[in-house]
Amino acid sequence: MSKSVAVVTGASSGIGRATALRLAREFKVIVLVAQESEDLQSAAQAVRDIGAEAWPVAQDLSLADAAEAVIGATLTRFGRIDALVNVAGAVPGLDVFEMSDAQWDSGLALKFHGARRLTVRAWEALKAQRGSVVFISGNSAENPKAAQAAVASINAAIEALAKAFSERGVVDGVQVNSVSPGAIMTGRRLGMLEKAAAARGITLDEMKSLFLKGSGIARFGEAEEIAELIAFITSPGARWMTGTVLRMDGGEIKSV
Repeated sequence: MSKSVAVVTGASSGIGRATALRLAREFKVIVLVAQESEDLQSAAQAVRDIGAEAWPVAQDLSLADAAEAVIGATLTRFGRIDALVNVAGAVPGLDVFEMSDAQWDSGLALKFHGARRLTVRAWEALKAQRGSVVFISGNSAENPKAAQAAVASINAAIEALAKAFSERGVVDGVQVNSVSPGAIMTGRRLGMLEKAAAARGITLDEMKSLFLKGSGIARFGEAEEIAELIAFITSPGARWMTGTVLRMDGGEIKSV
């Protein structure tokens, strides 16, 4: 019998790693995609420790040929794809007046075009399994700020892309949704807070408190909480949910 296969990008750390580990309880095989690092190999071993087969694939998803290298190789090895979770994407958090064209292009190449190309390449395999696609955006898409212009713009584009894929998915039997996290305490966010604290001459704890107060939330989210939401979305119980943006941000942006 063929094994159910989930492909998770950005799987070496943060939300991607947490998702790979959580889905290891539901899928027999987890394909972990990220640029080569000890963290990628560590995440793969953690998946194996849970009991699923792990296959780490080191790729730079901003490159045009990465989709074939990931999806084509996965199909050659396992013969199917049941879920694709597009997490990868590090967009510079710079002011709209400071970002260069190259920085804009870099952010789009990884988070937007990388996810788009993977989904297009995996589509026929997902159709065959009546599979699921999840895109990760971010709540800045609904609340753009000048200081985070690229993050907000690319997240908004991701949500539109997911909705466009979902329309075709209704016909083809592929479920497509996006998840919009708020302030999740990842290593990247911690680094941003440390930098902000140093710039203001305050402690990290003081900076965290200022951020939470300014955002109107009680605490930072955890990557594992987003992973639980993704596990539900890709479960049989959520199959009728498609074309939806699911926000988990501690109440920072009030919405239905």
